[in-house]
Amino acid sequence: MSDIKLFQIKGQQVTELTGSAAKIEKSLQSQIEANLETYLGVRFLATEYSTGINHGGRIDTLGIDENGSPVIIEYKRAMNENVINQGLFYLDWLFDHKAEFELLVLKNISKEDSENIDWNNPRLLCIAGDFTKYDEHAVKQMNRNIELIRYRKFGDDLLLLELVNVVEAKSNGSKQSFSGSSQTKQEYKTVSDHLESANQELTDLYHALRDYMMNLGDDVQEKTLKYYFAYKRIKNFACVEVYAQSNKLQVYVKLNPDEMQLEEGFTRDVRNIGHFGTGDLEITIRNKEDLEKAEPLILRSYEQG
Repeated sequence: MSDIKLFQIKGQQVTELTGSAAKIEKSLQSQIEANLETYLGVRFLATEYSTGINHGGRIDTLGIDENGSPVIIEYKRAMNENVINQGLFYLDWLFDHKAEFELLVLKNISKEDSENIDWNNPRLLCIAGDFTKYDEHAVKQMNRNIELIRYRKFGDDLLLLELVNVVEAKSNGSKQSFSGSSQTKQEYKTVSDHLESANQELTDLYHALRDYMMNLGDDVQEKTLKYYFAYKRIKNFACVEVYAQSNKLQVYVKLNPDEMQLEEGFTRDVRNIGHFGTGDLEITIRNKEDLEKAEPLILRSYEQG
C-alpha cells in the first residue's frame, strides 16, 4: 500500500485527506485520455483499440510518448485481474503490426512522427488503485519496458499518480534517420557515438551531470535514445545531447524561458528552434562552473515534472 499522506492546511487547522482507490471506471479512463500529455507525457492515439479477429482484444489506451516510443496503457480494474500479462500480449501484437501503428500516428499526429517512431523502446503502463507484491516481482523478470502506476483520488478534485515500479528493457540505440525540413533523410551519429568519441574532459563532465540527475530521487529513469539521453520520472524532465567536436553538452529542460533571465552562451529559449530533446529551455554546459549553474535549473524541472 502507498505510504503517501496528503494534508489540507487552512490557517492553523490541518486536516488529513483520505485517498481512495475505487474501481477504475470508464469515466476515469476517459479523463486520463483527455489529459494524457499532462498526466503522462503521452500523445493520445486511440481508446479501446481493437487488435483484430485473430488477437481478439482491445487495448485500453494507445499513444506515443514525447520520445517517439509507442505506449500501451492498461487499467487494472480488479485486484485479481492479470493486467501485466494482458499488456505483454498487446506489446507482442504491436511488434507484429508496426505498419498499422505508423498509419495511426500519421493520421492522428504527423508524417514526421510516423517516420521517426522509436521501436527500440515501446512502453507498457499499468495503472491501478494498487498492485500486489506478485505484480511487482513479475515485472522484474521481464525484459520489457513496464511501469506500474498507482493512483489515488482525494475528494472530487485531486488525483495522485505514483510511480511504483519501473523495469527497463535493454535498448541497442541503433541509428535512425531524422526527418527535418529537407526532402531527403540524413544519417546522424547517435548520442552514444558522440559520447564514445568525446575526450576525457567532456566524458567526465557528462558523468558528473548524469550522477547529479540520477541522485535527484529514486524515481529517476534514464533512457538512451538515438540522439539524446532522456531523464524522466513519469515524464521527461531533462534531455542531454553530447557534442564531441565542440566539446559541450546541451541540456533541454521543461522550464518557461519567460520566467528567467537568459544568459547568452549558457541558456537559450528554443521554443521556436528545432532540437531532438524535449524542453523549452536549452542549457549549454562546457565546464564544471556551467554544471554548477545548471544544477538548480535541472532541479526545478525535476520538481515540476
